[in-house]
Amino acid sequence: MKQPRPDPSPPPPGGILWDTAGDIRSLAALPAAFVLQVAHPAVAAGVDEHSVFRTDPWGRGARSLKSVLLWVYGGEAATEEGRRLRRVHRTVRGTGPGGRPYHALSPDLYAWVHATGYPVARYARRYFARPFTAEEDERFYAEWLMVGRILGIEDRDMPGSTAAFWPYYRRMLAEEIGPNAVVAELTSKDRALPAPPGAVRLVWPVLRPLVVRGLRFLTVGLLPPEARGALGLDWSARDERVLRRVAVPVRWIVPRLPERLRYLGVARQARADRRLRAGGC
Repeated sequence: MKQPRPDPSPPPPGGILWDTAGDIRSLAALPAAFVLQVAHPAVAAGVDEHSVFRTDPWGRGARSLKSVLLWVYGGEAATEEGRRLRRVHRTVRGTGPGGRPYHALSPDLYAWVHATGYPVARYARRYFARPFTAEEDERFYAEWLMVGRILGIEDRDMPGSTAAFWPYYRRMLAEEIGPNAVVAELTSKDRALPAPPGAVRLVWPVLRPLVVRGLRFLTVGLLPPEARGALGLDWSARDERVLRRVAVPVRWIVPRLPERLRYLGVARQARADRRLRAGGC
């Protein structure tokens, strides 16, 4: 009898993702990663037809963030979260541009959605944290591949190393990725962004233009330049200077914060539990 494959292991405690995924600075790069995902026309079609990103962007964002944190910090729950996501996406199918059918779990699409996290997170570090060394970059990518296995992505569907990733990435930008209606909507200066839950609804008419402009600024600015170019998004020298100035206090302050302020809830709890198991304080 054929033995079932063992469950894939999550990234190791104490690894690169353990230190970075739950850091509050990681939040800044999430909108850019989402835009790069939907820059693939089939992914855009699936999001356009099946996602609640228009009607419940805050709830969708919170659920996506919780999922990401579980992949890294969830232990045994990481694998179950991967299975849950595959169940959720099993029915996401339809017809994309040019009459091409798509399915969210098609290996090429599912791998692209996961792959986008690597270049965006890596690029965002140049503003908000110390850039990875070459050795750290290899470890970061190796751990991102581990997360891909949790999601059910086969090794053959993802580039196996950083050296293999960049030709794949450049080919995708040249042959598959481009402007589309969903990208335009997410990067619009006049995006119709619903109010988040809570008391902020009372002042949302005043806050919305500021939030929309701020989100767009971070989204476009934290896209790697080659991706920004493939999408036809403008980014001026002045924009770059402003982003660099904004990033300086973030880069200095956040590493000096106590862990309860620096890390998001799931990450903070996992890190505390690890210390307890190790007999720390």
